[in-house]
Amino acid sequence: MTSSVSPAEYGVSESNGFLPDVAPLTQLPGRFAEWDEIGAVLPKHLAAGRARELLSSVAPLDPGALTEQAERERAMLLLSYFGHAYIFGGDVPANVCPANIAVPWHKAAGLLGRPPVLSYATQQLHNWGRLSDDPAIELGNIHRLQGFLGGMDDDWFVLVHVAIEAAAAPVLCAAIAAQDAVLDGDDGGLVHALGEMAAGLSVMSGTLARMPERCDPHIYYHRVRSYLFGWKNNPALPEGVVYEGVAAYGGRPQRFGGETGAQSAIIPFLDEVLGMSGEDDPLAAYMHALRAYIPPGHRAFIEKVGPRVDLRGFLLHHRPAGAVAAYDACVTAMADFRELHLRYAATYVQRQAQRSSANSNEVGTGGTPFMRYLKGHLDTVRAHRIGAPG
Repeated sequence: MTSSVSPAEYGVSESNGFLPDVAPLTQLPGRFAEWDEIGAVLPKHLAAGRARELLSSVAPLDPGALTEQAERERAMLLLSYFGHAYIFGGDVPANVCPANIAVPWHKAAGLLGRPPVLSYATQQLHNWGRLSDDPAIELGNIHRLQGFLGGMDDDWFVLVHVAIEAAAAPVLCAAIAAQDAVLDGDDGGLVHALGEMAAGLSVMSGTLARMPERCDPHIYYHRVRSYLFGWKNNPALPEGVVYEGVAAYGGRPQRFGGETGAQSAIIPFLDEVLGMSGEDDPLAAYMHALRAYIPPGHRAFIEKVGPRVDLRGFLLHHRPAGAVAAYDACVTAMADFRELHLRYAATYVQRQAQRSSANSNEVGTGGTPFMRYLKGHLDTVRAHRIGAPG
């Protein structure tokens, strides 16, 4: 039976997952090329401590003149880097984003249905290109389009996440196939699809495990992470940030969370499919709130496609041969991925020596006490194994 789900309707690619089908643009058209030129030299000016001087020359162009989605995403990428570089590019974070950046940034964000802050969708989903004609989106064949200070560690951090997103594509397809198998009463198809999900999750973990190869914890913490923070629960920006000239905000400080891997749509979608969402724990509520930072189409995919079948409930009541074990293998693979992420959170952040409130080793870039939340949620995931009947 053909599935009733069309991932493309939600902006989801069967080959690339939540990454776009076509590689992101590397240049903007016409006069907007001025922004590309500033983006190209931004790392040098950040390294020299002159980023704010450079960013004062950003032309306040109207992103509404860009009609293609890919162009708007490119504009959002550049403006987000401009905004974060301005705010965090000095000895002390700035609590005002100047109008020449704030106004077009707010406009671009509105066109894309996301807040005007650097998000995972911008930092990872639309910040990569291929190094060869090989269509594979994998480490060794991808590069980063825009950076802050630049360097191998900064790029590798982003590219590992891009590769994980690509590796998730077959997992998303297998999840839909598992749902269809339940609807069709195809027990064999269900076992096979769950097996494909578990295998794909293991590939994702294997990709994440490559993070230490070219991203050193000390360099990540002290030279990369500080630019990823937002202005929600940020000790260095307790009141938030004023977006100068943005009439919709009326001069009031805004509080938006920073870029975090928790804004990826992969895990919340799989949580919905496997019946692990809606738990009464702090991270679950936080993860749900982060959906505001996820592209609207991907958000709809999570909320409409994810729970369309009560897969866990079906397994609890019917227990078809082999399916419970296959489901538990998926839960174990999800827990393994989260456990590895937790270990990295400890190594790359918690154990690093904090030098200023602008780069806390206790508060995540998304604004949470991340270690406590991650540990609690890992326990919740593991508890979802069904096992043998009692």
